[in-house]
Amino acid sequence: MKIIIKIFLFLLATTMSYAQSGHIMQGVGAVNMSMGGAATAQPTDINGALQWNPAAISTFDSRIISINAGAFYSSPEISSSLPAGMLGPGAPAVSGTTKDARGTSLMPSVSMVFGKEGSKHTFGVSAFGISGFGVTFPEEQNNPLSPSFNPTLSSNPINYPQQAGGFGRLQSDYMLMQVGVTYAYQLSDNFSIGIQPTFNYAGLELIPNPTSSPGLAGYPKSDQASAIGYGAQVGVLYNSGTGLKLGAAYKSPQFFSDFEFNNTYLDNSTALSNTFRMDYPSIISVGTGYSKGVVDLALDYRYVTYSGTEGFEAKGWTPSGSVNGFGWKDMSIVSFGVQYKGVERLPLRVGYTYNTNPIDSELTFFSSPATAVIKNAFQVGMGYEFSDRVNINGVYHYGTSSGSTEGQLLNPMMVASGNPYGAIPGSSVSYKMTTSMIMLGLNYTLKR
Repeated sequence: MKIIIKIFLFLLATTMSYAQSGHIMQGVGAVNMSMGGAATAQPTDINGALQWNPAAISTFDSRIISINAGAFYSSPEISSSLPAGMLGPGAPAVSGTTKDARGTSLMPSVSMVFGKEGSKHTFGVSAFGISGFGVTFPEEQNNPLSPSFNPTLSSNPINYPQQAGGFGRLQSDYMLMQVGVTYAYQLSDNFSIGIQPTFNYAGLELIPNPTSSPGLAGYPKSDQASAIGYGAQVGVLYNSGTGLKLGAAYKSPQFFSDFEFNNTYLDNSTALSNTFRMDYPSIISVGTGYSKGVVDLALDYRYVTYSGTEGFEAKGWTPSGSVNGFGWKDMSIVSFGVQYKGVERLPLRVGYTYNTNPIDSELTFFSSPATAVIKNAFQVGMGYEFSDRVNINGVYHYGTSSGSTEGQLLNPMMVASGNPYGAIPGSSVSYKMTTSMIMLGLNYTLKR
């Protein structure tokens, strides 16, 4: 247990996760990621079971510890345009694209299951980075305040300095670390139930901070604010004993305290503090699995209720010009994975994940700091079993938004009865991204 505590403290200090499904990680650990995140009915390792269905840990009858670390890289880019005449009489149309300047991020996780052969009781503990987003879009240098401004060249209006009507440097850092304490009970040889109280820590930094009301110097930048949250997950698992498995789980909303931002304007003068609350949505998961011989199949469907979640439900501007919320809609996730165990000591895995887009086109602008929406993700992985107690696993992930999320630039000064979000006529804003990751994991089974 001491090693779990030490690793958890390390996770708090280093984790910055980048989401694949809205702002939700599609999987946890090398094995679960390589199965596309599918694990509700087919727990191929303890991480997937602890993350998606607490009842599924009943399938493990040993004490197992799992440590995983991944290197994650994303390449989002944001584009925008203004029509001719918007920068002044006779001015040409302007458009441009800004690429993210962020590098590789670390994705660690740790978990442990306490099982015993012949016992109906199984316990687990986990510390996972389950959510996050982050971008760094530099300020546009070819802007109207520059003496060398040339509007006929690439020029991205959304990254103009605030004095010129843009956001300037657009940067966000959000992470959510979740600790789960899990208990599963085997009601019969075929049926198990499980429960998992969850405890959360989240951090958020925004430059500029659109949740704060703007002043004469524009929107301020925030410090790194934190919030504490709590929730729970329950699940059931049915194992027919003939290869077919069925599972279902419900993760409640994770209810957070407010982020309390201390703000400063870009000229380093003091701005008013503000608060913003952003909960984590409830998730309904159903899945099926089938195992025959050397093949394991897993298929999950998840429904994520953003539309009823604080911070995501609200949309538009407040009367003072701050942002109400992201305005995301509910989304669906389909995960599929195959494991082949026909090569001695060398299980092979492939996975696929499909996500719908929770962002409406008319609200695209509000999610500019959180562009981490992936439509299609592909994974390939393998493991190596050194012994019946030690195995390592690896996965390579590639994800793509498969096109852009597109809308119009918005301005709170242009809000009217026929223009509720302040869309700038003839303007556009869009973003897209790809992601890649390499992750390694070590699983160790303690002596029984």
